Amino acid sequence: MSDHLKTALSLAASGVPVLPLRRGKVPFGNCTTCTDNACGGRPNMKTPGTCQCSGVCHAWAAATTAPDVITSPPWAAAWRRAVCVGYHPGGAGLTVVDLDDADAIAWARTTLPATRTVPTTRGEHWIYRGTMPSRNAVRPGVDIKSTMAYARYLGPGTGTMADLPDAVRVLAVKEPSPARPAPHAAVVPAGVGGECPHRTPAYLARGIAMAEQRITEASSAVHATVYRTFLAVLSRHGRCGCLTDTHVSRLFTAAQAKGETARHCTDAWTNARTTLGL
Repeated sequence: MSDHLKTALSLAASGVPVLPLRRGKVPFGNCTTCTDNACGGRPNMKTPGTCQCSGVCHAWAAATTAPDVITSPPWAAAWRRAVCVGYHPGGAGLTVVDLDDADAIAWARTTLPATRTVPTTRGEHWIYRGTMPSRNAVRPGVDIKSTMAYARYLGPGTGTMADLPDAVRVLAVKEPSPARPAPHAAVVPAGVGGECPHRTPAYLARGIAMAEQRITEASSAVHATVYRTFLAVLSRHGRCGCLTDTHVSRLFTAAQAKGETARHCTDAWTNARTTLGL
């Protein structure tokens, strides 16, 4: 039994769906029956499928915890050719923040809560408990791998796994088309009222300062960074009424210092509120 197969069976026994990855660290290609998903796809793909293929087809959707499948002849042949073990994070209730370089790691250390960390060839995987949509290039050097995606298994890692934070979830949210407020709309309401659960003003002050810093330090994708930052602030503070026009003005000022227009700031804030149902 190969080392990869032993690792795969151990992971599967702990509830982590696994699949073999071939040269290039990518899934094996579909067999002729499954080419172009002519078979209907796996039942565990985004839409119910009808595939009865016993091979390692359909990329992340092939991932399984069934030992009889993992050791079956088609899979055994794939394990002999495999260069590493892959797994489906979302299928295990996990999200992997894939940090590709030192700059991405530095960003994570100042922005995200500490969690289990696994070294990679060029960077680190930060693993959180919880699932979300997967999306690549959410910021320079950062990919999100959770549902409908696969990640390489590179060891158990170190540290205590934390729950998936809002700061990661908002990274995968695509900015909607710009809202079109009336020309005279110059003031955007900050919050919607309600009891503030944050207890101390320092919590909000720290959050606004971190949001300003995130916008100020953006070296690319400024539009997207501004929107995601607004979304993060509103997801944490937008429902309790603790945001004031002064707080919003600070965020708009930081965004405009990076070249954003007042109109874009208003659109981004309105879109973020709409996304969150505020």
